[in-house]
Amino acid sequence: MTQLAIHIGDKSYINPADNSSKQVIKDLRLTLAKNEFVCLVGPSGCGKTTLLNILANLDTQYTGTIELQPIHKQPKVGYVFQNPRLLPWRTVRENIQLAAGAKPETLDFLLQSMGLADEKNSYPEHLSLGMNRRVSIIRAFATDPDLLLMDEPFVSLDPPTARLVRQLLIDLWTKRPHKVLFVTHDLREAITLADRLIFLSTSPMSVLAEVPVTIPRKDRLQEVEIEQFRQQLFIDYPQIAELL
Repeated sequence: MTQLAIHIGDKSYINPADNSSKQVIKDLRLTLAKNEFVCLVGPSGCGKTTLLNILANLDTQYTGTIELQPIHKQPKVGYVFQNPRLLPWRTVRENIQLAAGAKPETLDFLLQSMGLADEKNSYPEHLSLGMNRRVSIIRAFATDPDLLLMDEPFVSLDPPTARLVRQLLIDLWTKRPHKVLFVTHDLREAITLADRLIFLSTSPMSVLAEVPVTIPRKDRLQEVEIEQFRQQLFIDYPQIAELL
């Protein structure tokens, strides 16, 4: 059942210097089902972050429609940015509580799930970047959002740390499933995480292809499985190889 339906007919920016217009998104349509994990994959600068900002209601200057269930109440949207954006004078637990107001038992569960139970009273400056990114993920999950947006949250992490945090994310999502739109330009990362891949064109951005990930989740820790799927994608969708 579709629970998120997006149609962005036009999103353009005006250059104040000469009043010229640049179209960033054109006739983009996509949907999400209940608790589906979807990865948006596209080249840098194509408009992925702009789309997330529209969905988070941070940018209202566009033409189109967004229908997010449930329609009987104001939907909650969680947003994990590229930078953790934690308050340095607040502890890990306080940063999460400030944004979410979740019950203590919920916070304890989330901290435990992300391997941070022993760091709940630490300050961000005393944690690694990978740990701070995990805190930002917990903060988003703690709001129990109707839609969770994630904008390249593992960018700049070293490969071992990125693998660890990806697995912790999937473990947490399995226990507390949500609709997720995850932006990345890393195809291997997308295959590891997603139920479905949506490939995006260069600007003005539109959908090039939608591909379900058929690898069982229990097999996605195998690099061979990921690479075979990736190579088959390039064969089946040659336009993708040209963009990535």
